[in-house]
Amino acid sequence: MNNNIRNVTIKRMTTEDIDGVIEIEAKAYGAHHWSKDSFLQELSNELAWYYSLFDEQGKLVAYAGTWHILEEAHITNIAVDTDHRRKGYGEALLKHVLDDCYKEMIKYLTLEVRVSNKAAIGLYEKYGFTSFGIRKKYYQDNDEDAMIMWTKNIFYDEFKIPFEQKSKQLEEKILINA
Repeated sequence: MNNNIRNVTIKRMTTEDIDGVIEIEAKAYGAHHWSKDSFLQELSNELAWYYSLFDEQGKLVAYAGTWHILEEAHITNIAVDTDHRRKGYGEALLKHVLDDCYKEMIKYLTLEVRVSNKAAIGLYEKYGFTSFGIRKKYYQDNDEDAMIMWTKNIFYDEFKIPFEQKSKQLEEKILINA
């Protein structure tokens, strides 16, 4: 086994994770982050699926959220602690979200991302998301535009085959325990 493989655990977010999530939020987004109450409401929302990612030491270092609505999932957020970026954790969460969408027979994923967030846009494009427009002045903290991104039907070979290839490549770097 490759000793350079990171070993992470991804699980459904619980109320016990919220304080750690808020720490990540504050570091990632500054004063304009989601509140503790917002996350607590999301955990009681039947449409919401939230995940926490823990590193090898068991520290919460990233999280993601989606809403599952019929055949569609809307990614509400993916955030990685600023001290733990560039380790593949955001990618591991995105893969986990997609895996759950396959299990739940969800065909399409969508999201909004800041037009300045080139790293996130690159990750989403790597996983088959494409831009379908701009929401002008979407972000209230600075009136920045949001890029609207969508996938094609994830069950179509043109999406599924590249996804499976990227999943195998990710598994060479990160072992995801779920």
